[in-house]
Amino acid sequence: MIVITTPTGAIGSRLLGILLEHGPAGGEKLRVIVRDPAKLAGPVRDRVDIVRGSHGDPATVDHAFAGADAVFWLVPPDPTAPSLDAAYSGFTRAAARAFTAHGVRHVVGVSALGRGTPVADRAGLVTASLAMDDLIAGSGVNYRALANPSFMDNLLRQAHSIRDEGVFTGTLAADLPAPLAATGDIAAAAARLLLDRSWTGIGEVPVLGPQDLTPDEMAQTMSEVLDRPVRYRRVTLDDLAAATASSGAGDAFVRGMVDMMRAKDEGLDNGVPRTPRTTTPTTFRQWCTAVLAPAVLA
Repeated sequence: MIVITTPTGAIGSRLLGILLEHGPAGGEKLRVIVRDPAKLAGPVRDRVDIVRGSHGDPATVDHAFAGADAVFWLVPPDPTAPSLDAAYSGFTRAAARAFTAHGVRHVVGVSALGRGTPVADRAGLVTASLAMDDLIAGSGVNYRALANPSFMDNLLRQAHSIRDEGVFTGTLAADLPAPLAATGDIAAAAARLLLDRSWTGIGEVPVLGPQDLTPDEMAQTMSEVLDRPVRYRRVTLDDLAAATASSGAGDAFVRGMVDMMRAKDEGLDNGVPRTPRTTTPTTFRQWCTAVLAPAVLA
């Protein structure tokens, strides 16, 4: 049996769809942990075992992991957490104990690029995510961390600005090439690992997308796909801190976001070579056509 956390989220919902399309693998069941089962489509609810609750709750994961062979693990963002350790490792500690208690053999987690780079220990949210990976690995499971760069899908948060002002913003240098990944490709990578559990030990699976792009190159692609001018405007880390705080985030999350973006500007995401194994298929142009354009032009 495979247990899926965040089954209504951007990655978890896509993963669940892939696994349902695949059909029962060797007769194993799918179980989801979800706070509100009503957010699952009716046909989905009929095909999965549902455990209601938070996967940060000890009783919930103890119940959900009973009889499980594999788990998809994703920590939801918690902008109000008192510390980054609480947001990542603190949220995960009960699950790590339950992995051991119930003999879960394989875990696939959503994490980040950066391990081994000079800035990995001062990269805010990413540093906390890597510490979470170490916690899971220490539980004795076979573990694969999906090491992701920034998501293409994050641009959906700026769909109104792109539509109304022809502008998207960020803190990276306009001429800094960096990898990007589509959430659909992350879900597909997770599905492959969960369905073929011949792997053992601890490791990372980088998810890099087909090419590195600068923010200016992204703006050019968006302009061509949307058939309207789009430009990139760089903002300061102080601007980012103010905007994040104004959205209701606490001090720990604000600092974590700022430190992560500073580290990305210093090469956090650029430490893994692109190879056939690390390259996922969706180009930024394809993503803009299929996902961004409908959101902007709606």
